[in-house]
Amino acid sequence: MAEEVVYTKADGVATIRLNRPAVGNALSRRMRPAFAEIWADVRADDAVRAVVVTGTGDRHFCTGADVTEVAETGTTTSSAESVREAVVWSPLQNDVWKPVVCAVNGVVAGGGLHFVADADIVVAAETAAFMDTHVSVGQVGAVENIGLAHRMPLGAALRMTLMGRSYRMPARRAYELGLVDEVVPLPDLAETALGIALGIAANSPAAVTASKRAIWESVGAARQEALERGWALAREQWRHPDFTEGARAFAEKRPPRWTVGS
Repeated sequence: MAEEVVYTKADGVATIRLNRPAVGNALSRRMRPAFAEIWADVRADDAVRAVVVTGTGDRHFCTGADVTEVAETGTTTSSAESVREAVVWSPLQNDVWKPVVCAVNGVVAGGGLHFVADADIVVAAETAAFMDTHVSVGQVGAVENIGLAHRMPLGAALRMTLMGRSYRMPARRAYELGLVDEVVPLPDLAETALGIALGIAANSPAAVTASKRAIWESVGAARQEALERGWALAREQWRHPDFTEGARAFAEKRPPRWTVGS
């Protein structure tokens, strides 16, 4: 299992690398428990302050569910009925509120779009492309596709969903539509993603988590409701040691000493 998903941690950043390049870094049923364990570790380890998700090689980031397994079993998961039980790949469905940077090194298709739709920041190589193959293999484009519709215009999400394998959205077009936040040459991808994650990891863990919650929980909510929720999170931070530590560090012109684990 360690060969199919590589999980490492260093300098406050956890890296998750899909490692099945021979089959497009496709998601196998064997990887499901590993991903559940990885996200649980990310939640529990106070030393982890940000996450980078990427794939092995320069052709594919992730091509979704392994269609060979689907053909053999007739399903992409177990008999999961709830989206939380089914989508073990997603940080949001695993209650991970630490920031996630998606480093797209190649083609993303189908279920691989979970990582893109639920990431906080998406960096893509110039050679990357995005497509949804669900309808081309007789499946419904739903959960990750709804996520796409929250990140880019509805028409763009529908075009990708309904055209199936006959349409690939280039990285540059994905950037123009807001699905991707930065496009870089492939050799610069890993360094760029890591640099973003390290920049996040330098900030107050408590403030970062609350800020992420405020923004994600505003999606689909009425504006005033979202503002009230965000204001409550901001007020809650006033009681956290980092609130005064940040101000003192700034005034004293020194690096802040953040409180970890509370």
